[in-house]
Amino acid sequence: MITHHLSDNLLMAYSAGSLPEAFNLVVATHISVCDECRARLASFDALGGALLDEDTVAMGADSLANVMARIKSEAPTAKPAAPGRDAVLPAPLVDAIGGGLNHVQWRAVGGGVRQAILKTSDKASARLLHIPAGAAVPDHGHHGLELTLVLQGAFRDEDAVFKRGDVEIATEETQHTPIAEPGLDCICLAATDAPLKFRAILPRLAQPFLRI
Repeated sequence: MITHHLSDNLLMAYSAGSLPEAFNLVVATHISVCDECRARLASFDALGGALLDEDTVAMGADSLANVMARIKSEAPTAKPAAPGRDAVLPAPLVDAIGGGLNHVQWRAVGGGVRQAILKTSDKASARLLHIPAGAAVPDHGHHGLELTLVLQGAFRDEDAVFKRGDVEIATEETQHTPIAEPGLDCICLAATDAPLKFRAILPRLAQPFLRI
């Protein structure tokens, strides 16, 4: 049961194509497992389509012929084999990684926590986090926006408990200490558009090397 959803502003920005690639990945992964947000996104897509229909521009008489000629001139390329399904990672994330959880190249960041930075545009960063059950991420705030989607297990902070499929939306006003719940290790997909603000000196010293 997903209880923490994406905001209307995020869904509208995703529909309009105005989010950075890293945030797009979080949104696409969440809506692949959340019926409610997928339905809300469809309504925003429909609204955007209706607005486009009202703003039309006349096309030249040779537009269709030019497009068809361009299509014929481009040789078809073979499609790469689709990555297999994964029990933890939803399909959009498997596609982005090029495989399942066994393809992820983890790197230790301290305290038993591991991360894997994903390739996205430089406007924001995306990473997978593996947090052992019961372990905590150092207390921190935010210089910008952070979206964290739970893929396995759960974590809690000062505000709520987040389980598989839930998204935490952290802003510059958020100061928290996420702790993985007992049981399964917590695996999350997180996207940020600015560095975190750690209070403790050791995380701040390691921050440039860990790119968080």
